[in-house]
Amino acid sequence: MIVAGIDIGSLSTDTVLLNEKKAIISSCVIPTGASSKDAAESSFQKALKNGGLRHSDVEYIVSTGYGRAIVPFANDKVTEITCHGKGAYFLSSEIRTIIDIGGQDSKVIKLDSGGKIIDFVMNDKCAAGTGRFLEVMARALEVELVDMGAISLQSTKPVSVSSMCTVFAESEVVSLIAGGNTKEDILNGIHQAIANRIAGMAERVGINPAVCMSGGVAKNIGVINALENKLNTKMIRPVEPQLVGALGAALIAWDRIQ
Repeated sequence: MIVAGIDIGSLSTDTVLLNEKKAIISSCVIPTGASSKDAAESSFQKALKNGGLRHSDVEYIVSTGYGRAIVPFANDKVTEITCHGKGAYFLSSEIRTIIDIGGQDSKVIKLDSGGKIIDFVMNDKCAAGTGRFLEVMARALEVELVDMGAISLQSTKPVSVSSMCTVFAESEVVSLIAGGNTKEDILNGIHQAIANRIAGMAERVGINPAVCMSGGVAKNIGVINALENKLNTKMIRPVEPQLVGALGAALIAWDRIQ
């Protein structure tokens, strides 16, 4: 028995294939690009190829993410909140809070001891503090996105970044550069600002350890450190944080087959 979960996000589209033992046998993460529908098909096909499988080998497919409704070959669609909760709890039954920072939205999800979602808060109206926000900041500072975290750890005196609006923050960063501030200190300030914003969201649902961080921004060690200091707790980081939603979708597909 093979099932699939496909998470169509704003920046990446992710696929996970599970076997009858709930073991991941293949996965794929690709940029979403201009067409969510094409990205879903491409991610699924690449995951099949990676696992040496054909479409006909997959018995059930669940789609999630903001593009979940436009996957014509999915058997069912489920919200990303449900899928992230399912995926994170599967990775560790000790997880009680999930912080997910994706391409264009952020979420804080609270679980009970059985993995059931008991509360959540979501920001999908503004790109502040998300992957898209960090992309713009990286471009303004002329650094690679993947290097932002490591560079920020070299900071000796973080500067305050007061605006979390992507447009205004970009202008503020340009001014900070002109003022002689180092890239290290500016990046540290950006990560601190993101941590403050996420902490504000977390206060609305309450933070209970253990805390898992998912989404592409979880690969940024600077954001991780800032959040751990702000929330006074250690973060659990999955090996591939972008796959948590797709994993949850695949687990729901597995349940459907049962």
